[in-house]
Amino acid sequence: MAVNLSRIKAVAKKESIQVWRDPFSLAMALLMPVILLFIFAYAITFDVDRISTVVYDMDRSSASRDLVSLFRDSGYFTVLRNVGTYGEIDRAIDGGDAKVAIAIPPDFSKKLRKGDNVSIGIMLDGSDSNTAAIATGYINAIAARFSTGIHGVTITPAIDGRTRVWYNRELKSRNFIIPGLIAVIMAVIISLLTSLTIAKEWDKGTMEQLISTPIKVPELIIGKLIPYFVIGLADTILSILLGTLFFKVPLEGSVVLLLFLSAIFLFGGLCTGVLISVVARTQLLASQIAMISSFLPAFMLSGFVFAISNMPRPLQLFTYIIPARYFVTILKGVFLKGNGLRLLVLETALLSIYAVVVFVAANRAFRKRID
Repeated sequence: MAVNLSRIKAVAKKESIQVWRDPFSLAMALLMPVILLFIFAYAITFDVDRISTVVYDMDRSSASRDLVSLFRDSGYFTVLRNVGTYGEIDRAIDGGDAKVAIAIPPDFSKKLRKGDNVSIGIMLDGSDSNTAAIATGYINAIAARFSTGIHGVTITPAIDGRTRVWYNRELKSRNFIIPGLIAVIMAVIISLLTSLTIAKEWDKGTMEQLISTPIKVPELIIGKLIPYFVIGLADTILSILLGTLFFKVPLEGSVVLLLFLSAIFLFGGLCTGVLISVVARTQLLASQIAMISSFLPAFMLSGFVFAISNMPRPLQLFTYIIPARYFVTILKGVFLKGNGLRLLVLETALLSIYAVVVFVAANRAFRKRID
């Protein structure tokens, strides 16, 4: 079916004027990505350091003080204070003041001098299982370092494993959170924006006027998408600039490729919003459906926060229909690994198929409404 470019241009112009005259929608389109990026970037982190710690030193020797200094100087633990009883440890952990408590026995230095094995008590707040698990690894490493320093002997293992971290050498969680955040934020914003386009025409009573014109359904949908596509692309560029310049996330890959693949994701998301708008027919219902269908899947099931491989098998299968899953992979691949299109062919193809399918579905659903 041939489309008339002049009619598409007319619809796009009309929609652009409506967006410009609606300061709330314009502010949401331009400011919300920035606000959400700052909120989520600072609120979500998997870096565990400065763990609040209390110490019950019953030995009070130079050896016990050296051990406490290792914890304090590691940068992973913040020794808040010394306590005098186990009851104070209970109160500190129960009240949430401390996540870790270290209890050094009174015969600590004596056993060390004799060369005997000595145990120290470590109490952890298991209500935060992630912090507790990581803190346990830190504690074991510090204990091994202290033991080596005491005995002055380093045992050479049969296998010398040398670790080299690729793509995120400093292991900063922000470096992989920010790219995923861009996918989540854009999924929400573009779906919310376009979910109101058709429903707004019904609410204002102007849909009948559009129906009576010779404009075709694809022309109407494309025309309505154009202003929001431009806004979405501008938001994507703004998010990338904030991520690289302000949050210092490395962008190893091609910016042009990143924008091209983002455009495919934007188009699919915008068509999803239009489909929701056609089905819902009221702005309130459309916005609610758009929020639920965009934010929750993009946040929970895209691999942004939780590894898909750790999810139950039914949920893993369900994630294949979540477009944000593929966009998160693309963003992390281009940002951190510098992947080119050759390594992202599958994700690109699936995003493209999704965009086409949703566009066709929106056309058919709207055609049914005006028949």
